[in-house]
This record gives sequence, structure tokens and C-alpha cells, in this order.
Amino acid sequence: MASVQESIDVAVPVSTAYNQWTQFESFPQFMGGVDSITQTSDTHTHWVTSIGGVKREFDAEITEQHPDERVAWKSTDGESHAGVVTFHRLDQNTTRLMVQIDWHPETFTEKIGAVVNADTAQVKGDLKRFKEFIEKSGGETGAWRGDVAAPPTGGTTEAIPANGTLPDTSTNDPDSGGPRVG
Repeated sequence: MASVQESIDVAVPVSTAYNQWTQFESFPQFMGGVDSITQTSDTHTHWVTSIGGVKREFDAEITEQHPDERVAWKSTDGESHAGVVTFHRLDQNTTRLMVQIDWHPETFTEKIGAVVNADTAQVKGDLKRFKEFIEKSGGETGAWRGDVAAPPTGGTTEAIPANGTLPDTSTNDPDSGGPRVG
């Protein structure tokens, strides 16, 4: 298992930094190797990445999310990884983002990359580009202020919308358990 821990200070209020980070589909604008992210539900995303000439697709689940505090996730298929980003208010207009990612290098190239800290350099670069992106834009491109409680051991997560009211699931598709489509 490889682990990366990095942080960066950004010159925006904590709510602005957090709000932008919850816009997962904007990640390709500042994350190297991320081709696209599709948010499939409040707590699930589908990623397409191209790193070191290897294209991968995987799904991830938001396992915990608290506005202006933290976003945690884990992969649900494909590449094995998990992580957390925490947001720390330093003053009214400065926020420290702290990122921890744990992942399992699979290929020989990934294993060598982890040994020579290429993964750490990638995260540092991504955080630097996030800083440039959010500071130059003058504000977030959107926000999701819902709360996702950490699941009990072995459980699944359920998002609690920002208004505190759980959605009516009585009309959900009986096969998938999710909202009916079409």
C-alpha cells in the first residue's frame, strides 16, 4: 500500500474551497491524468484516467462528507484506493487543504512510481493547480452542501441533503434501488 499526504494553503474562504472541491466533474481542469468524472449520484462517481499511458475507469463512493470540513472516498471497483481531503480555516480568506490518499500500486510502473514518489509529485502538482484555479476564478463553479455520515462498519453511505430532509425513495427503481431513469 502506498500513501501520499500533502497540503496547500489557498487564498479563499473555507466555504469557497470546499464548494469547489465538491464539483467533482471539474477535477480534469486541475488534476493531471484525470480525463473525466461523472457524478452518478450524491455519493457515487465514475472516473476515467490516463496515467503513464494506461487508461483506466473506476467507480468511487463518497464515504463521508461534511460541509467546510471533509470529503472522504474509496474506490468500489478497479484500482484500489481511498482518501480524504480536510479543509482548515486559517483566517477569513485563507484555507488549508490537507489530502491523504492510500492506494495499491498494481503495475510495475506504478510500484516504481510510488518508490520514487511520483505519486506525491502528482498530488503536489494537482493541489498547486487547484490553488491557481480557485484563486484566479474568483469563486467556486458550484456547490453541493449535503452531508454524508460515515457508515457503521461494513455499511453503505447515504447522503443527507443540505436541507436536512432525506429524499423520498418510494419511487425508486426496485431493481437498482436508485432513482427511476426515463
